Amino acid sequence: MGFFLPMRGNVEVKEPDPPAPVAGKLSARVLVLNSTYEPIHICNVYRALTMMFKGVAVLQEPATFALRSITRSYPAPSVIRLVHFIHIPFRKRQASKNNILIRDRYVCQYCGKPLKSQEVTLDHIVPKSRGGESNWENLATCCPRCNVKKGSRLPEEAGLTLLKDPRNGSSFHFIHLLRHYGHMDERWRKYLFYS
Repeated sequence: MGFFLPMRGNVEVKEPDPPAPVAGKLSARVLVLNSTYEPIHICNVYRALTMMFKGVAVLQEPATFALRSITRSYPAPSVIRLVHFIHIPFRKRQASKNNILIRDRYVCQYCGKPLKSQEVTLDHIVPKSRGGESNWENLATCCPRCNVKKGSRLPEEAGLTLLKDPRNGSSFHFIHLLRHYGHMDERWRKYLFYS
């Protein structure tokens, strides 16, 4: 929100609003397509720009904002396409942080709060100190407040309950979630098989 600077007499001049922080723009989601226009991944703007500058990917759909340096302005990507085809064999998806966040839709599994990329943590349901493993069934997306409240205890001991039971991710589940994200960004829809 801008502020008013008093001038001589009864005239007031409104200062322009400060620009949005670049860090927030760099963490926006970008859809990654294979060279055959098949959706294969979701990354952030920073990673997408890196892939574009290296020549690995090209801009397919620009976002509604641009990133500016001192001398140039670059359109931020919303959808990028890989230059060369990447064969992705059917296999069980690994329980990585990104895959867990996609499975849980960036929502805390204890309190239900929607989370931004920078405030997300992963929680071991059975703590590692009690022999818990880092697998699909033992990891859940969690907000920092619930993670601190739970600590090295089981959810029942901390007075917390999971909103849903964690389960393995699959390729079908990933495509379903991509379609879910398509509702948030109109530019993704034509690549996610909407009519």
